[in-house]
Amino acid sequence: MNLTIIGCSGSFPGPQSPASCYLVSAYDGERTWRILLDLGNGALGTAQRYMELEDIDAIFLSHLHPDHCMDLCGLHVAVRWNPDGWTKGRIPVWGPAATADRMATAYGLELDPGMTEEFDFHHWSEREPVKLGPFSITPYPVRHPVDEAYAIRVEATEPTPDGPVTRVLTYSGDTDSCPELVEAATGADMFLCEAAFHEGRDDAVDGVHLTGKRAGATATEAQVRRLLLTHLPVWNDSVRTVNEARETYHGDLAVAVAGVSYVI
Repeated sequence: MNLTIIGCSGSFPGPQSPASCYLVSAYDGERTWRILLDLGNGALGTAQRYMELEDIDAIFLSHLHPDHCMDLCGLHVAVRWNPDGWTKGRIPVWGPAATADRMATAYGLELDPGMTEEFDFHHWSEREPVKLGPFSITPYPVRHPVDEAYAIRVEATEPTPDGPVTRVLTYSGDTDSCPELVEAATGADMFLCEAAFHEGRDDAVDGVHLTGKRAGATATEAQVRRLLLTHLPVWNDSVRTVNEARETYHGDLAVAVAGVSYVI
């Protein structure tokens, strides 16, 4: 399984990165499958550096804040108005129950049909896995001030000369500390975890985001192998974030950078 950071800027695009979007790919023995975790504002253009849009097998949304979903509007245009035609059919999209209506409203469309001719919308069911190619993708409810917010656990089973091997990537979405986040991340090979807040500046705010220290504590409790901090706003100091995380987590630790790929 491979992870490519399309966008990792917290809350809005920054000068070096779009907002949240992560390309995950895995091989099932016959072909490579590609999914996107979130598609925040600014991400659609950058994603085309790494894949053809018609190669998107599915999109999985953690929640419906614009920095995690709004470039679905641009993708709707790409699917609907491609002068050469769109050959792949509707793109499956899993997300909160309001996803289809929210996207239609954002683009000024009638709710029926909205974007349902371009996207095959599915609602998340808590802890119910979605099977797609080599992937099993499971949502866990987390703490963020929207109607539905999820951490996403991605398990990919790929063939090797010694038999099938399963690797686990957990993506926090946006969340504060909660038992469900630990559950989603337990034993993960990589924990892609937001750390939008700083200790001493934002740590009194409850139920919105993690600090580096909180992210590290979750990673330690979940016994993850690698911690990759993401969703840092442009005004955050990445060194400070890492130092906070080092107080509570002593494993493999880094900050996500747009354009970098990781083997999981």
